[in-house]
Formats: sequence, C-alpha cells, structure tokens
Amino acid sequence: MSETTDFLGTGRRKTSVARVRLSTGTGKVTVNGRSLEDYFPMETLRNDVLLPLNLTDTSKRMDVRINVCGGGMSGQAGAARHGISRALLNVDANLRPTLKSAGLLTRDPRMKERKKYGQPGARRRFQYSKR
Repeated sequence: MSETTDFLGTGRRKTSVARVRLSTGTGKVTVNGRSLEDYFPMETLRNDVLLPLNLTDTSKRMDVRINVCGGGMSGQAGAARHGISRALLNVDANLRPTLKSAGLLTRDPRMKERKKYGQPGARRRFQYSKR
C-alpha cells in the first residue's frame, strides 16, 4: 500500500472556517463529502475556490478535500480559497510569490460589526424627534 502525503491548510473568512487537505491525484474536489459543483451551485463561487489551483497550474495534479462550516456561501468559498492557498505553500514554498501577488494568502479581516446598546443596529440610530 503506497502512502500518499496529505498537505493541510486552514482558511477563514467572516465566520467561516475551512479545513483543506491536498493530496496528489487527478484534480477531484470534494466539499463536505459532496462534489464542488453540487456544493457551490454558482459558477463565480466555484471559480473563486479554484483560483489558487489555476494560478499555480496544480489543478490537474491535486485532489482537494474541503471541510467547511459556519457563515454563508460566499464566506465559505473565500475560506476554502484561503485554505487551499495555505495548503499549496506546504506543497511547494516556491509558489509563495505567485499566491502573495494575487492576494490569496492575506486573511480578509472584514467582519460583521456588533450591535451597540441604545440603538437598533450597529450604526443605525433611533429616529430623532425635535419636538
């Protein structure tokens, strides 16, 4: 039995967390046990997830297994992209300039702002009445 080495990467975006496992293979991508096309029905989200693999020309050489939880569809796609980028660095450190110039290694810090007391939302105020 031949041992296949798995390369791990964790990606985060908003409240989504993706645990990515790369292994040498034929380019099969599964998300939470389902195919990529089944899990992300929108083409733009699928392209977003596969961007690091396409930039580094490793899409046909790697099998990708993604376990993602939390957040919505867009956040999960961004987390998966971040996780794939980090896992690719474990595969080959020479890919770092390519991924960094595309901005794929930076964790997107934008989060939902919390609601404050004394007002109905994060920034919204109750209506002001002069009289």
